[in-house]
Amino acid sequence: MNRLLSIVFLTALLSLLGGCSDTVELHRQLSEQDANEVIAALAEKHIRASKVAAKDGVVIFVNSGDISRAVRTLEAVGLPKAVRTTMGDTFRKDGVISTPLEERARYIYALSQELESTLSNIDGVVVARVHVVLPERVAPGEPVQPASASVFIKHDPRLEPDNIRARVQRLVSTSLPGMTAATDNPQKLSIVFVPAAPYQERQQLVYFGPFLIPASDVGFWRYGTLVLFLIPTLAVIALLLWRRQQRSATKSLLKPPDASASSTSSNTPQHG
Repeated sequence: MNRLLSIVFLTALLSLLGGCSDTVELHRQLSEQDANEVIAALAEKHIRASKVAAKDGVVIFVNSGDISRAVRTLEAVGLPKAVRTTMGDTFRKDGVISTPLEERARYIYALSQELESTLSNIDGVVVARVHVVLPERVAPGEPVQPASASVFIKHDPRLEPDNIRARVQRLVSTSLPGMTAATDNPQKLSIVFVPAAPYQERQQLVYFGPFLIPASDVGFWRYGTLVLFLIPTLAVIALLLWRRQQRSATKSLLKPPDASASSTSSNTPQHG
């Protein structure tokens, strides 16, 4: 009986541990701030997430049943934010001599990255992309091609583009060489605002016995039902063990004296 009780207890423990450890990795190599923003965004959708510090950054884990919802939720809000290189990273001295064309390409790329990083810090901006064309003389004697820039901003639907359009135009035109007079010229500076489609969560329902419950709650009810079943089972087994011990104790008390002991006492001489 003791062996049966041990087997039942170990089975329940392994089942619970297996349910608790059913997590998958969502993101890694995040900064502490990015990880906190991701966890906060998921918490708004009632998605439980945990973070673990690693050598290369912070790792985010979610339950395997929530992985699809978590990915779509973060896509809708533009998290985690893309890691962009700075001017210092782009023009870091590595001992290799670059050609003028390579230096120009790196310079344009660095300008785009810096502007995208700045625009992404505006409240309500989900994704920002900047494409830059700097002034260039195609051939000797040819007129210089004017500078131009295109800005793409994917924003939260609650953000009104007209409220930030003028500020974005001034920011971009004053940050790029040759663009100072292009603030009101759509041929040189174009800005496109696109509202982000909010993630409409569609809750999937499944049957758990005769009941219809959300698919994300199946694991909870499954292991909850297992625990509710095991508690009375363990109680009954414990009661049976207790009654068995009580019966053994009662039998030992009611057992008649040993025959050899009685014969020894009868052969003892009487002194009177």
